[in-house]
Amino acid sequence: MPQAQNSALIVSSLDLARLEQLLDSPAYADSDSAARLGEELARARVLPPAQMPADVVTMNSKVTCVEEISGKEHHLTLVYPKNADAAVGNISVLAPIGAALLGLSVGQSIDWSAPSGQPLRVRVASIAYQPEAAGDLTI
Repeated sequence: MPQAQNSALIVSSLDLARLEQLLDSPAYADSDSAARLGEELARARVLPPAQMPADVVTMNSKVTCVEEISGKEHHLTLVYPKNADAAVGNISVLAPIGAALLGLSVGQSIDWSAPSGQPLRVRVASIAYQPEAAGDLTI
């Protein structure tokens, strides 16, 4: 399971409500990935959307992550499962890397395994768009 370095997880109350509704739905109620996300949410510090720091990854945030060993950049958008499309960088919050990204701040790193099994450390380098910072709470 991915682990965050310097893990002070922050989640907006709006994201928390939407994610809890998702996790309670019959489609995800018994899935391991939903259980892992639920564990992450249980340890989160919850803030109103208007108080979310602009450097924290929230749902629908567009982030740049860098593999610390290779320096390879990944441009990702953290999305709900129905909008996931890895080919365009839309990563589901239920994917291991997606659940790990939620609530991280710029500069924090995640240790996880690539699909090949290779261990990776990925750092959140920047956030190009965060709905709360943009005042867009409808998505």
